[in-house]
Amino acid sequence: MDAVTVDRPPPTGEGLTFEKMWAIMKESGREIKELQKETDRIVKENALQMKENALQMKETDRKMQETDRQMRRLDKQMGRLHNRFGELAEHLVAPAIHKRFNELGYHFSGAAQGGYIVRDSNDKILTQVDVLLENDNYIMAVEVKAKPHIQDIEHHIKRLEILREHRNKLRDKRIIQGAIAGAIFGIEEKKAVIEAGFFVLEQSGDTMKIEVPEGFVPREF
Repeated sequence: MDAVTVDRPPPTGEGLTFEKMWAIMKESGREIKELQKETDRIVKENALQMKENALQMKETDRKMQETDRQMRRLDKQMGRLHNRFGELAEHLVAPAIHKRFNELGYHFSGAAQGGYIVRDSNDKILTQVDVLLENDNYIMAVEVKAKPHIQDIEHHIKRLEILREHRNKLRDKRIIQGAIAGAIFGIEEKKAVIEAGFFVLEQSGDTMKIEVPEGFVPREF
């Protein structure tokens, strides 16, 4: 019978001794300690960063709250200013306003005092006009603001549309026009009011003046 040859790896002469095993374990231990040390460093850095972020968020929140308080305070002050100016409308704007329009040929006899309120059949308020001027042919609705803003124009357009619908129901076919009066008028706001077809009434001393640029055509409702 032929002999069978089995291939075996050549002997190395290096068995896995206790000393070698201990050296491997010590090296692994050092690597684990280094890894743990690096992990602890990263955890501490992340914790510090999170703490700093929390402080920043807290400071940001404080600043936002302070800004919100300032804005509310400003809104209240502007509201009080608007209310005071609205209260002055009867005494400052209304008595003289019809004279300014009469200089343009309207022939208004006077202004409705205390504002004009439009209500529906259920006595619900639909809109309110600060100053209303009337003659046989025209109705002039004037909105009074301490400092007019662009959005006041759209509000006044809607106000006059409601007034028009209300007057139609009363079979009142007189032409309705509008004006916006302000104690402080910005250039852009004044331009927008005129482009919308409304008269600009601006405070001048202790009375009001009407600015009518060349080519201005008042919008009719």
